[in-house]
Amino acid sequence: MHRVDATDKGERVGDGDGRAPGAALRRAAIRLRRDLWTTARDPLPRQTWFGWLPHGHLVLLATIAGIAKMAEYAEAIDVLSAPVELLVVLQAASLVLALSRPVPAWWLSTLSLFLTSELTDATVGVDMLWPWSVWGIVVHTFVVLLLALRVPPYVTAVTLLLTVLSGMGSAAVPSGIVHNEDVVGGTLAFAIAAVVGASLRLSRVARNKLLEQEVLTAEERALRTVLEERGRIARELHDVVAHHMSVISIQAQVAPHLVENPSDELRENLAGIRQNAVEALTELRRVLGVLRAEDPSADSVRHTPQPTLDRLDELLDNVRAAGLSVDTATSGERRRLSPGVELSAYRIVQEALSNAMRHAPGAPVRVETGYLPTGLTLRIANTPATRPVDPASAPLSPGLGHGLLGMRERTAMLGGELVAGPTPDGGYEVTATLPLDTPKDGT
Repeated sequence: MHRVDATDKGERVGDGDGRAPGAALRRAAIRLRRDLWTTARDPLPRQTWFGWLPHGHLVLLATIAGIAKMAEYAEAIDVLSAPVELLVVLQAASLVLALSRPVPAWWLSTLSLFLTSELTDATVGVDMLWPWSVWGIVVHTFVVLLLALRVPPYVTAVTLLLTVLSGMGSAAVPSGIVHNEDVVGGTLAFAIAAVVGASLRLSRVARNKLLEQEVLTAEERALRTVLEERGRIARELHDVVAHHMSVISIQAQVAPHLVENPSDELRENLAGIRQNAVEALTELRRVLGVLRAEDPSADSVRHTPQPTLDRLDELLDNVRAAGLSVDTATSGERRRLSPGVELSAYRIVQEALSNAMRHAPGAPVRVETGYLPTGLTLRIANTPATRPVDPASAPLSPGLGHGLLGMRERTAMLGGELVAGPTPDGGYEVTATLPLDTPKDGT
């Protein structure tokens, strides 16, 4: 068996480290080639002022620049050749192309500048030669700006470098003289356009990421609010369920003593019922312990009996004492409902009254309760506020949750419907329909 010593191990690690920079460079080169050698469509973002600028203005600028550049060369050259005229037109067209395909537009503008300079070198004297004409610089500056608005900063930097190198190459005359004024002036204009475009792009990207994060945060906050509200509803309903399970356990324990000479099978079945009820109570307490651990404030009201519609008059008296004008109306035959419906109905009315106190101070409120054969209807409506809104003047009542969210959760839990919204007169109305589950007599 071959033994790998420390020297071999060290050499192999060193070889791996030596290859890593080369692989990174290859990946960077492949990425750069992909970004520079593409014809993909990339329209202007609407967030930029260029995105809202009518494209016809840029087309007009390209037309004016092409005519002015043609006149600029015609002044220096007696007779313009067809290739030069074509290159001038192509460079002007690159500004229009940059609206949708910035990378091909940059290539077209750069090559047009370079080839135009090369074709005119043989015609124009050395004293009159320039690498970039004034209007050529104007067009290419806008092309660089439109490019920098869409591509990553490193691509903008590479295109700027290639543009400057092409200008220096075409500015060098056979005598080795480079027209520094034209190169420096054009380079400065291109650099400013690149920096401005890259800055606007980075700002737009950061703003979009911030908006995405805000959306995610809002979704997470909404989900957390829903879970908190459901947990609070579960804690309240625990008392209702626990009461029924305790009654079942006690009835199962007492039942054998109410029958003369009960059979062993009856005793066994009743014992099983009691055992199941006790186990269910134990599990309920465990779940409730987890829910209460997440909400320390729940311990302060854990022994408070859950309210029902029997305490609705007491609730209305309390809000009247706080200065709220409340009118009530009840239709249908009032009867005993299931504890879950009673509790949810009470909480919906309590929440709606609290909202009216906070958002419509001084406005009269009407509470209507309707007992129908198939459901209980609740309608809480208020008129427009008569005083300025001051949320601090009407704090939340004990046991309240997150406004409409809590009402919707309670209604959905019972399979009912809830509609809430402004009224035509400027007030607000909450209407809830809760299916009735009337307990049978004797249960």
